[in-house]
Amino acid sequence: MTTQPQQAPITTLAELIQQIPKTDLHLHLDGSIRLATIAELGQREGVKLPSYTADGLDQLVFKSHYRDLEEYLTTFGYSCAVMQSPENIERIAYELAIDNQEEGVRYIEVRFAPQLHINKNMDMRKVLESANKGLYRAQQEFNQRSTVRDGLEPPFQYGIIVCAMRYFDGNFSDYYGNLVNVHSYSTLKSIRELASYELAQGAVRIRDEQGIPIVGFDLAGAENGYPASQHRRAFQYAHQHFMAKTVHAGEAYGAPSIFQAITDLHADRIGHGYYLFNIEKIENDESIPDKAEYIEELCNYIAAHRITIEVCLTSNMQTNPSIGTLNKHAFQHMLARELSVTICTDNRTVSKTSVSNEIMLALKTFKLSEKQFKNLIIYGFKRSFFHDTYANKRKWVRQCIEAYEDVLRRVSYDELLKNTI
Repeated sequence: MTTQPQQAPITTLAELIQQIPKTDLHLHLDGSIRLATIAELGQREGVKLPSYTADGLDQLVFKSHYRDLEEYLTTFGYSCAVMQSPENIERIAYELAIDNQEEGVRYIEVRFAPQLHINKNMDMRKVLESANKGLYRAQQEFNQRSTVRDGLEPPFQYGIIVCAMRYFDGNFSDYYGNLVNVHSYSTLKSIRELASYELAQGAVRIRDEQGIPIVGFDLAGAENGYPASQHRRAFQYAHQHFMAKTVHAGEAYGAPSIFQAITDLHADRIGHGYYLFNIEKIENDESIPDKAEYIEELCNYIAAHRITIEVCLTSNMQTNPSIGTLNKHAFQHMLARELSVTICTDNRTVSKTSVSNEIMLALKTFKLSEKQFKNLIIYGFKRSFFHDTYANKRKWVRQCIEAYEDVLRRVSYDELLKNTI
């Protein structure tokens, strides 16, 4: 890689974080819309909102602290409501990419549930094409910079992850409403299984026919009472068609949810994984006689197979207020066991955060060593579901690592960390 031109000295940890290349592998499109955009589109589309200004939405809906997961999830009703046209989805995806580029993020995997946006004006293909159009436009604009063309900094890349829903009813969207009505003699359980299988088939076909970088298949929504095993057929289809898998697991339920994601759904990565180490979550599970041993074996399996955990610190604190303080977060145990972890935002707008903010929280709270810091950043690139060939991914990862090392050579990491803490 060409040597970087002379740059201003780095004197703070914030400046260091800004200048290193970063990733976000767990990033919900509908949870990361600019407040001003929600307000503008809501007013234009006639969507009923508590406020039609960014400040008003900031005060009334999108908070720093939420009572519980249920209050957290109410915000998505407003964001999804303004994502019901191709133009709006394209704009929202474009702005999300721009926001990430401005803070030095060089790779994002944007996930959302296309079936929440299918209506009389958009089928699944149009929904995914619209999101891709916005992301691709932002990518092309960024990668035309002379510093990127000359190899002085890594190019911006992205992928799209489609989310199946563990739970929905006929009120979630036009698509889900029609699906429930058409299958009036079927149980909601069987309809949800059908919906996830339909999504898997559509994602594979649209990826292959349109060339859209749909890089992964996900399962989101309430865990307790809605086991991952119900979506085995959909994930088996994705698996057989060489699509990577990530699963929300261990966010609100315990280790068996993570185990099921790995064994039944072939998960390559785990979203959140917060309750991986929590015995209390499984104390009433009679199928696990030795719960401590069960957790230990699962941790060893995850570590040995480098199944990466997408850690979302702020989001977990908001959806699980019982955690108390950040220094009690299970991230400390993941580090101690040398699991493959990467720091993500989950929902930039809902959680009022950014990649840089999440990394700063991790550094200040858990006092990462320089090696831990590097692993945290580089795993984001290495464990990404990069859409190109493996050979090209290796070249790109190497470029990102060299860019990271170029920045770290200009500072004393330990001094910056000490001065910040």
